[in-house]
Amino acid sequence: MGYKQELKRELSLLQNFGVSFSIISIITGIPSLFSYGLNAGGPAVMVWGWIIVSCTTMLVGLAMAEICSAHPTSGGPYYWAAMLAKPESAPLASWITGWFNLLGQVAVTTGISFACANFLSTVAEFGTSFVPTPETTIGIYAAVLISQGLINTFGVHLLKYLNNVSVWWHSLGTTSIVIAILARAPKHQSANFVFRTFIDGTGVNGNEGWGTRASHAYVCVIGILMAQYTLTGYDASAHMTEETHNAAMAGSVGIIMAIGVSAVLGWFLILGLLFSIQNLETTISSPTGEPVAQIFLDTVGEKGAIVLMILVIGAMYFCGTFSVTSNSRMMFAFARDGGIPGHKFFRKVDAQRGNPVRTVWLACTLSFCLALPSLGSSVAFSAATSIATIGLYISYGIPIALRVIYRERFVRGPFHLGAFSMPVAIGAVTWISFIAIAFILPQANPVNSQTLNYSIVCVGIVILYSVGFWLISARKWFSGPIRQISAEEMGVSKILESEVSDDKRAKSS
Repeated sequence: MGYKQELKRELSLLQNFGVSFSIISIITGIPSLFSYGLNAGGPAVMVWGWIIVSCTTMLVGLAMAEICSAHPTSGGPYYWAAMLAKPESAPLASWITGWFNLLGQVAVTTGISFACANFLSTVAEFGTSFVPTPETTIGIYAAVLISQGLINTFGVHLLKYLNNVSVWWHSLGTTSIVIAILARAPKHQSANFVFRTFIDGTGVNGNEGWGTRASHAYVCVIGILMAQYTLTGYDASAHMTEETHNAAMAGSVGIIMAIGVSAVLGWFLILGLLFSIQNLETTISSPTGEPVAQIFLDTVGEKGAIVLMILVIGAMYFCGTFSVTSNSRMMFAFARDGGIPGHKFFRKVDAQRGNPVRTVWLACTLSFCLALPSLGSSVAFSAATSIATIGLYISYGIPIALRVIYRERFVRGPFHLGAFSMPVAIGAVTWISFIAIAFILPQANPVNSQTLNYSIVCVGIVILYSVGFWLISARKWFSGPIRQISAEEMGVSKILESEVSDDKRAKSS
């Protein structure tokens, strides 16, 4: 791919799959947005929406896997965009894709680790007088991020072992939770409730919901956020390819396996939770603040609920840890190519540990900042998940769209779809275009400072910054992914060359 091998190549196919599987983390996405799902469409949208989203996500994953096989680097989508666009437009395509991927990476880490903090706050209420506040939750969130940053700094050699533990934790944990709540539930909901009940709880403070103000279709559209947010982050397999053996196949297979296994286990978990609801009103308005915690309390009692909550929190923690890993690798790759402010500082790899420590802490810092609106917004968490979904999927969609537009430029790798390549890619781009619009729509009625879906603000800032800075400055110096090896073979390192130029300019001034 034209890069030095700076990161240690220690991961197997199973471990590459494990990173994406852990970041998708159905035990993170589904419980953390279960309340949102119950209010935005209810059981029917949660069950059938999951199937629809799983199928469309597999289209996106297959299209990405084909490109990943041809270009297995830690840069992932932004590198692919540069390789698939025409030479004259490659830097711009890479620049825009990189910034959307960075936005999505930061937001998905926020969503995961903030959910972990929320569930830690919830379980701390069991049998105690502790009452969580936004301030205590943000403090717990900071502690979670710091610990995950420390693991990614000093325990990077342990990540592959934690990866193996995480895969089994998620698989056996999901199975254990479903079996426990179904077996101990005093009663079970009917199939009619699970598969056909529609709920519009999008109105707040006694106001009408979007089903009345707009239509039930609108509620269904915004209701699939739970499924689509959960099935996100599988580009981690691409970001870890420079640390994976047989990267051209392992990265692609890792993406597809992560989506497929998560889709099956996720539907299993949704059905188990819905059938185990004892009282719908109590579950939705649970004093714990988390409907899943209420389901645990109603089915297995307080002590059993603590055990199941530990399984969920453990999965969330693993998920957040590997999200920071993936996030830092993307930032490192983008910095290596000069794509972020301070790139000379952030592109350094720690010589002793063989990992990009500086971008680990950049990822943690930005993720913390993105959660600060939770101190004054009742929909901050769902907005963060919208940002994650939109940012990541737009960064997935740009290289796939370029694959369709400039199909003659694509040189396939060992994994390819043959005759299905174009139909799959077109289907993937169509779906991404749809959700990019759907998830910036208002999620609660009425819209005010407390209920604003601020994803449109964050996405707008990234668009204005990336396009504006490109026009003002970046187009003059950002050339896209730098091929270090090719440059050094000619006796010139582009990175060093740019530094020398900067030094000359500084001296002359």
